[in-house]
Amino acid sequence: MKAAVFVEPGRIVLEDKPIPEIGPLDALLRVTTTTICGTDVHILKGEYPVAPGLTIGHEPVGVIEKLGAQVHGYAEGQRVIAGAITPDGTSYASLDGFHSQCGCGTAQGWKPLGGWRFGNTIDGCQAEYVRVPDAMANLAPIPDALSDEQVLMCPDIMSTGFAGAESGRIRIGDSVAIFAQGPIGLCATAGAKLQGATRIIVVDTVPERLEVARRLGADVAIDFKQDNPVEAIQTLTDGRGVDVSIEALGTQQTFASALAVLRPGGTLSSLGVYSQDLTIPLGAFSAGLGDNRIVTTLCPGGKERMRRLLNVVASGRIDLGALVTHRYSLDDIEAAYELFSHQRDGVLKVAITP
Repeated sequence: MKAAVFVEPGRIVLEDKPIPEIGPLDALLRVTTTTICGTDVHILKGEYPVAPGLTIGHEPVGVIEKLGAQVHGYAEGQRVIAGAITPDGTSYASLDGFHSQCGCGTAQGWKPLGGWRFGNTIDGCQAEYVRVPDAMANLAPIPDALSDEQVLMCPDIMSTGFAGAESGRIRIGDSVAIFAQGPIGLCATAGAKLQGATRIIVVDTVPERLEVARRLGADVAIDFKQDNPVEAIQTLTDGRGVDVSIEALGTQQTFASALAVLRPGGTLSSLGVYSQDLTIPLGAFSAGLGDNRIVTTLCPGGKERMRRLLNVVASGRIDLGALVTHRYSLDDIEAAYELFSHQRDGVLKVAITP
C-alpha cells in the first residue's frame, strides 16, 4: 500500500509499505478520506519526535476491510470513523475518565499522550489502510446520510475544539475570547456557541478565517494586526474581562494574552501544542491570587465521543464544511504538506483521498 512516512525532520514522503496485519481485537480500515493536522506539521518540522519510518496521520474515515477474530458488533464493508485518540478502555487512566491518557501507566512509566497512538506510537492513517487497535472501543459507524467530508473533522479538530469549550466550563450567558481561528480555534468557536456562550470574541488576522468564525457563532472578530486584542477585549467587557478564554495556537504571546483578558475567577482553556517553555506573566496571573484556572485538554477519543460528534453533525446545528478548503489525492500528499505547512492559499483543512 501507499503511505505517507516520516523520514527525518523536514521530510514526510510517500512510500510503499505492507498492508498492516491485525490482531484479534483490531480492525483493518480501508481509508477513504483523511487529512493533515497541525500536529503533523510539528512532526514534519522535528518539533515533536516520532520514529523514522512511521506512517503519519490520525484522522481516519473509511470502510472496515477486515475484523479481528474477537471483534463483534461491526461488519466488514461498514463505513466508520475512529478518533485520533484510541483508548483501550481498560487502563487506569481510561477507567478514571481520562481516555486521552489511556495507556500512560505502563512498565515504561507514567507519561502523557498515552491514548494518542495513530501517527505517534503506531502507524497512522495517511495511507491506503490503517490498523485500528481495540476496535470495539474506537470504531463509530457513520450515518448513511453523511458524506466523508461532513464527518472528517470529528476524529480530531472538532473533538479538540469542542473539548476546549467543555473544559472551560462555559455556561449560558458567558463571555468567551478565543485566540486564533485556525481549524481548532474555529471548532472551539462553534463549541462555545453550543455550550451557551452569548458573547464570543475571536482573535486572528486572516479575513477568511474571521468570516468563517462569524458564521460559526462569533459575535465580535478582532484583527490583532489592527487592534491590541487585550485592550480591545477589556473595552468590550467594560474592564471586567471574559469568563473563559481559549488559547488555540500554542505560542507564548497568545497564552499570555488569553490569561490577561480573564476576569477574576475565570478559566483559561489551553488547546495549543507548545514547542517551547511557557512563562506565566506576573500581572496577568494576579501574582497567583486571582482564583483563575488554567486547564489543558488533549483531544477526547473513543467511540462514544465520536458518536456524540456524529450526532452534532447529523443534527445540522453546525456546518463545518467550510473548513475543507483544498482536496488532494494521496499520491500528491507531499504537495499537500507543502501547502498546509506554509499556510498558503487560504488553507484551513485538506481532504486527502487514497
